Amino acid sequence: MDINKALTKTAFKNREYMITHLPYEREMEFYQSVKMGNIKEVNRLFKPLGGSGFGRLSDDDLRNLKYHLIVTIAFITRYCIEGGMEMETAYNLSDIYILRTDRCVSEEEIRSVHRQVVDDFTGRMHAIIKKGLYSKPVLICLDLIYDNLHNKITLNDLADNVGLSAPYLSKLFHKEVGVTVSQYISQKRVEAAENLLKFSDYSCIEISNYLCFNSESYFIQVFKSYTKLTPKEYREKFFRTRWGG
Repeated sequence: MDINKALTKTAFKNREYMITHLPYEREMEFYQSVKMGNIKEVNRLFKPLGGSGFGRLSDDDLRNLKYHLIVTIAFITRYCIEGGMEMETAYNLSDIYILRTDRCVSEEEIRSVHRQVVDDFTGRMHAIIKKGLYSKPVLICLDLIYDNLHNKITLNDLADNVGLSAPYLSKLFHKEVGVTVSQYISQKRVEAAENLLKFSDYSCIEISNYLCFNSESYFIQVFKSYTKLTPKEYREKFFRTRWGG
């Protein structure tokens, strides 16, 4: 069946059985409230998955709820990035909750994860808003760092990209983020290394090279300063541990 015929058939069936979708304005108002960290408004607009207002994405009831929750997570993630949440944090949270959704075996579990997703993202955005949004130059730097963890990136590179002097950007970044640019880059590389040690078979030296550490010994030193474990000890403890499990 081509897409136009399928669209016509679906529209007819929805009219016949009086199936409607959530009003667009209300849906966007909900996501906007999450983005702004407005806990009270999010609770007012929150609607459990399923029932009236939700389209049918699968003939299987459990899979249908899973699909709806994955769509919800995707929208919330992108709204929160737009609102100032660090991209890496937002996408990592998204991955965690989508994996949890995939593991659900009952509608009750899915609805529980739905509530957790909304509360977690809203709470984080509330903290970001309360602290004060990052300025545009700093937001650009955060995204550039995230996109270049496997490349050499310096304060001068970042300054050139945002059109500021290196000393000024350094002060601005430290003021807003709370750490220096180099400390932040090291922190994000260690977080990336943690994921690679958990979920891949790459060796320590391969991870060190991929994430642009000067040497394997320096990688081990930096990694241990953040995690209190060597990469080898970390892998032995957490290898392929389920996220959030």
